Amino acid sequence: MNQAKTVEQYLSQSEWQEALSLLREIVLSTSLDETIKWGIPAYTYKGKNLIGMAGFKAYCGLWFHQGVFLKDEAKVLVNAQKGVTKALRQWRFSSVEEIEAQKDLIKTYVLEAIDNQIAGKEMKADKKKPLIIPDELQTRLDSNAELKAKFELLNLTRKREFAEHVSSAKREETRLKRLEKIEPMILEGVGLNDKYR
Repeated sequence: MNQAKTVEQYLSQSEWQEALSLLREIVLSTSLDETIKWGIPAYTYKGKNLIGMAGFKAYCGLWFHQGVFLKDEAKVLVNAQKGVTKALRQWRFSSVEEIEAQKDLIKTYVLEAIDNQIAGKEMKADKKKPLIIPDELQTRLDSNAELKAKFELLNLTRKREFAEHVSSAKREETRLKRLEKIEPMILEGVGLNDKYR
């Protein structure tokens, strides 16, 4: 899928067009503003990211940037990356019918997210966590002087993103594949998540 410039373009490219359109309608019935961020529909309150919406292979969904503060009495939210994401929570849907049946509940969650934002409930990123370079990346840096020099020129955020990308893979084979992918990026001085900034 090409990175969308408008919500309409995103919807037109998605296999989940009908379901996402219904979610969009529910979210826009509140006071949130709609925009595109990172190529996907995003919903903000006074400029603050509150909700994202996207279609994936097996499901479509909403994610709440500060979802950790939602009461979630219906137990519908999941932490898609336990141990990685602290505040973000997802609500996944597998059909239009599922969304239709929960329209009121979805709106209740969106309104609670807005109320939480107004109340100032926000978990900020931990900017002081240490940079821990996994063994595979350290070995590659130690054996390639140019790569090591370019890595050292990166800011702490980019270094941390590369290190966490490699170390978060469970299998050694996956960690090595990730190393192959990021090596040219490091040499070019490009961050792993620069395209989303």
